[in-house]
Amino acid sequence: MSSLADAPENEPAELTSPASDDAGAPVRAQGLRGRLAAHPDPPLTLALAALIVAVSFVSGGGSSLDSTTGPEIALTVIGSLCVALAALTATGSRRLWGGMTVLLFGALTALTAISISWSVAPSDSWAAANLTLAYLAAFAGAAALVRIAAGRWTAIIGGIVLAALALSGWALLVKVFPSLEGVDTGTARLRAPFDYWNAVGLMAVLGIPGCLWVGARRDGHAALRALSVPALTVLLTAMLLAYSRGALLSTLLVVVLWFAIVPLRLRGAAMLLAAGVCTAIVGLWSFGNDGLARDGVPLDVRADAGHDLGLLLLTVLIVTFIAGLALAFSTSRGQWSPQRRQTVGAVLLVLVALVPIAGVGKLALSDRGLTGSISDRWHELTDPNAQQPGNDPGRFTSAGGVRARYWDDAFKLWKYNSNTRWAGVGADGYRSARRALQRDRLRAGHAHGYVPQTLADLGLVGLGVNLLLLAAWLTAALRATALLPRRRYGAWALAAIGARDTRVPAPRRPAQEWTPERIGLVTLALTAVGFGFHSAVDWTWFIPGTAITGLIAAGWVAGRGPLADPPPPGRLPRPLLAARGRLLAALAVLVAGLIGAWTIWQPLHAMNVNDDALALLDANRAPQAAAKARDAHKINPLAVEPLFALSEALVAQGRAEEALRTLQQAVELQPANAQTWLNLGRLEADQGDAQGALRAYEAAVFVDPWNPATQLALMQAQASAGATAP
Repeated sequence: MSSLADAPENEPAELTSPASDDAGAPVRAQGLRGRLAAHPDPPLTLALAALIVAVSFVSGGGSSLDSTTGPEIALTVIGSLCVALAALTATGSRRLWGGMTVLLFGALTALTAISISWSVAPSDSWAAANLTLAYLAAFAGAAALVRIAAGRWTAIIGGIVLAALALSGWALLVKVFPSLEGVDTGTARLRAPFDYWNAVGLMAVLGIPGCLWVGARRDGHAALRALSVPALTVLLTAMLLAYSRGALLSTLLVVVLWFAIVPLRLRGAAMLLAAGVCTAIVGLWSFGNDGLARDGVPLDVRADAGHDLGLLLLTVLIVTFIAGLALAFSTSRGQWSPQRRQTVGAVLLVLVALVPIAGVGKLALSDRGLTGSISDRWHELTDPNAQQPGNDPGRFTSAGGVRARYWDDAFKLWKYNSNTRWAGVGADGYRSARRALQRDRLRAGHAHGYVPQTLADLGLVGLGVNLLLLAAWLTAALRATALLPRRRYGAWALAAIGARDTRVPAPRRPAQEWTPERIGLVTLALTAVGFGFHSAVDWTWFIPGTAITGLIAAGWVAGRGPLADPPPPGRLPRPLLAARGRLLAALAVLVAGLIGAWTIWQPLHAMNVNDDALALLDANRAPQAAAKARDAHKINPLAVEPLFALSEALVAQGRAEEALRTLQQAVELQPANAQTWLNLGRLEADQGDAQGALRAYEAAVFVDPWNPATQLALMQAQASAGATAP
């Protein structure tokens, strides 16, 4: 297969606005507007990168309403604007490619929202529905934009690479200067800015396919091709120092697929070799430095080691930049014949194929043999009681981990009864439901795996919707990248049934040239595959920064449609009111987006109002505090915190009976929440009902047996009630 570097750029027309009413007059670039119209990719690249970086820094690990609500609202509004713009400006009767994928994503969002009605943690399910709605907006927005500006695929790749590079660079900078982290966590693994090492590794993975594309394409700027080598080094180093096995596996997957599919293997292999060697040097040196590779090291020691790491990184980046310049210069001076490129490319594929063969050979020659080694590794991977690896480089050689315990608990929740088998415990209900089953003190919020998390939360129905969504996206991606089998077996089967003859020839799809856009679409598809694979082995769906990166790439690919069916450039209808149907559709999308944004804001609004109620309580203004707490409960009737504040305000006013009924209401709302039982038990104890308090504390221990607060409360209640501790 010959290299694509010789193929000319044939990009579809982009979304532009005519400079005059005269359709035949040439468009003259005037000032800033003219320059932007002539070169739209750089500003779009910067805008997308800025969006991803901003969402990543603001939302962090996605663990609080304060940090996630703003980005979710922004994504919902921006996605709605993109869909509305496409509805208004898209021309022609072109098929709505990717529509089924968007529809199934909407079904997943709807199921997440509906699960609130049976959730064990309805307020958490509302937050999960809000997050899924924002993701739907990002996915649909990307699928809509490609219909009116398909030629801007280079900006999408560039924005993802630039964002991944900026975030990975920041993670390494915090490693070099630990004081930048603000809080001394004492952990060796990279955490910033997500406060989660696996997310750091995943973000680096998401930039790797695009970085390979930047360095391997011949039509790109020579300076960018040279810079791609140090950029790839930064991404690989961040992935490695995050000590994330899931990120490492995802990297291997996307790199192998990229080289197996994309016919730019020679230049890609050269830059990967240069970046890989330098990354290995940094990694091996860091793994042997206790100041960098061990937890609990004093800050001053980590700072000294970090400064040494910074000097090494600076040296490595200079070396890789020089290597990048040499590669860019050598590839621009001449090119090999197609036969020679094909031969060398085949050799590279054989070398890649030898890697797993070598691994199998190593296992076969071990003391346990091949089957014994595989069995031992599988047992280590799936055993909930296996020894857990530390947060150090030794993780890379260990198959075991706490993940097996989380998965085991998720499957137990799913199998609990017939209702949970079909519908689960409610979106994001795993966190609350697991505590009654867990055999340790680990406060896991997620199952760290897409399939077990989905089964626990949404049951077989949720898993079925997800599988349909996956099948629809894979079909759309194979269609857009022209990687579907040449023979149309479905059409052949229908023809054979109609003719009652299996000898009917199978129709064939026309061969597709490897155009630059096709390479770019494969690169974007592999970016989405990297995110999907990592989410399957480690639940990173709840990290907005990494999730929208993968979803934007996936949405663009899904909405592109066949390469042979390029969408026409979008144009505003003239006059605007003449296109009433399109105008109404755009307005409907905008209204839906605003309603969604308002819905997303409600939990945070309720929390802020409840904080006002607590402040009024501190100021001894109980009646006003009670009114505020009632307002917060009206805004978010699924949360128990306003009921807690209301009960305190009622007690302060001497209305203990009403306070007791309020806490009983909280228990009915969230019986799997130990805090509701604890608050009820405390009030009953304060009112002299020792037996009632004992029953409440027993329930609290039942739903959260490893919580020291519930255990202590139960022991005190047993002593007060004269009971004997079991």
